[in-house]
Amino acid sequence: MTDSDNMQAATKAIRQARQDRCPIEPVSTTYGITTAEQAYRIAQINHLFQRQALGRMTGKKVGLTAVAVQKQLGISEPDYGLLFAGMEHLDHDDVPFDEFIAPKVEAEVAFIMDRDLKAEPPSFAEFVASVAYTLPAIEIVDSVIKDWQISLVDTVADNASAARYVLGNQPVRLGTIELQKIDMQLWINHSVAVVGSATVCMGHPLRAAYWLACTMSEYGQPLRAGEVLLSGSLGPMKSIEKGDVVHAQLGKLGFVNCQFV
Repeated sequence: MTDSDNMQAATKAIRQARQDRCPIEPVSTTYGITTAEQAYRIAQINHLFQRQALGRMTGKKVGLTAVAVQKQLGISEPDYGLLFAGMEHLDHDDVPFDEFIAPKVEAEVAFIMDRDLKAEPPSFAEFVASVAYTLPAIEIVDSVIKDWQISLVDTVADNASAARYVLGNQPVRLGTIELQKIDMQLWINHSVAVVGSATVCMGHPLRAAYWLACTMSEYGQPLRAGEVLLSGSLGPMKSIEKGDVVHAQLGKLGFVNCQFV
């Protein structure tokens, strides 16, 4: 098979695995997908199908920002994916568990954009000025790769393992609390499952969000007003089961909850 044939096969395999909710072997080894450029191209093709199934794009996510998560997966650099309308849930929503393959949860800081960014990468000051407010969030990640045996290429090709996200109710204006000092606790069924802090997210969640803003501009997809930015986990991701109740507390930023039904 040619490289083009391999990429087409990997693209179809990921899409089919997501539709069937049946895991597959790593595309990096099965189809010889070896570069991030190839993996992002695969993800971009499948984004067209995700738009049909999940509706319009509502934001972007940066992944693999926490050292703890990188160690879990043997990965050493961030990645990004797209968010769609059908992925969004609100505080205390029921989340259908059977829509996933092997879901895990992460507690994160979400940023909501106030204005469009330009095509070229923004300065840090321009980015800060473009953010409206922050929210506590739970990201639900899910991989089509069997047993989460993923490389950077595998998760990038699978839209950075993006599956769903849950937003808290109370917006907090940027600058009104010290995001870097946020401590995080995540409960599953009323027991503390994960503890973490904002500093594990590239040192500061705003820096992770800025990395995403610059990266998306470089790829010709600058951030737009109203978009959600999930800035990365504040601690290790945690597997969940059907029936689990998840509660995340992010210091003064507040809390967010969901239940898997």
